[in-house]
Amino acid sequence: MKIKAFRKAHFNAAHRLYRKDWSDEKNFQVFGKCSNPKFHGHNYELVVAVTGEIDPETGYLIDLKILKDHIKNEVEEYMDHKNLNEEVEEFATLNPTVENIAVVIWDRLRKKLASKYDIEVTLYETPRNFVTYKGE
Repeated sequence: MKIKAFRKAHFNAAHRLYRKDWSDEKNFQVFGKCSNPKFHGHNYELVVAVTGEIDPETGYLIDLKILKDHIKNEVEEYMDHKNLNEEVEEFATLNPTVENIAVVIWDRLRKKLASKYDIEVTLYETPRNFVTYKGE
C-alpha cells in the first residue's frame, strides 16, 4: 500500500531572470521586468511530497521530523534571504526560474532521502504561479 506524506516550508529569495549572452533589450523582451538588473524577490512556498510504503514496525511512511530537517538544511538555510544568482552555486550558470529552482531543490533532497521514496516538489513563486517536479 502506497501513501504520500507532505511537508510545507517557505523561503524568501531574490533573483534575476536573464541570459548573460543576450543583450539587456533581448532579456527584457523575453523575461520582462523579471530581468531587472537590480534583481527582484519572491516569498516562495514549498510543498515536498514523499511517497512510499508504511513501515509496519513504526507505522510511519517517513519520520516527518527527518523530512523537516532535510528541507531546513538543503533548502531554507541554503536559499532563504539569498540572491540566488550570486549566492547559490547552482545558479552561477543556470537561470533561476521557478522551474529550475524546483529541480535544484528536488536534486538536493533526492540525495538526502532513501531511494525507496518517490519525491515530488511543488514550488509556488506567487500564489497563482507554481510548478511541480517529480524527477522525470
